[in-house]
Amino acid sequence: MIFDATDRKLLNYLQEDSKRTNKELANKLDLSVTAVFERIKKLEKEGFIEKYVALINKDKIGKPFVVFCHIKLLQHSHDYVVKFEREVANLNEVLECYHLSGDYDYLLKVLVEDMAAFREFMVKKLTNINHISSTHSMFVISDVKHTTAISF
Repeated sequence: MIFDATDRKLLNYLQEDSKRTNKELANKLDLSVTAVFERIKKLEKEGFIEKYVALINKDKIGKPFVVFCHIKLLQHSHDYVVKFEREVANLNEVLECYHLSGDYDYLLKVLVEDMAAFREFMVKKLTNINHISSTHSMFVISDVKHTTAISF
């Protein structure tokens, strides 16, 4: 597949607002509606576009409390890693989980209602996962930058 400047522009427009019509995109890109449709299908098929989602305002749904948790495992064995990742993937409060190098093994982004809800999450869910050696939590004071758009 040839990925050109028009594809880049198209992806940028879709990242800004994926609900734009093909007609709107065609006007912006100086292409036909059919050409835009075909390019989008090509980008989807080739895996450039993974899915379309709605970004929800966390304050409006009553979950404004964001916490980043560092996690250390007791061991780095295959079984411990696989079990931890499987269990943390099932926790609805965890929006993101990254396996890291450095002092900690994982970084979790957790979204809950407030400090009491975070405590309950820690006590009843996260610390019940076996093989966790330690945790270190940091609470977000304010969002300085928050985007889902990838610059390229």
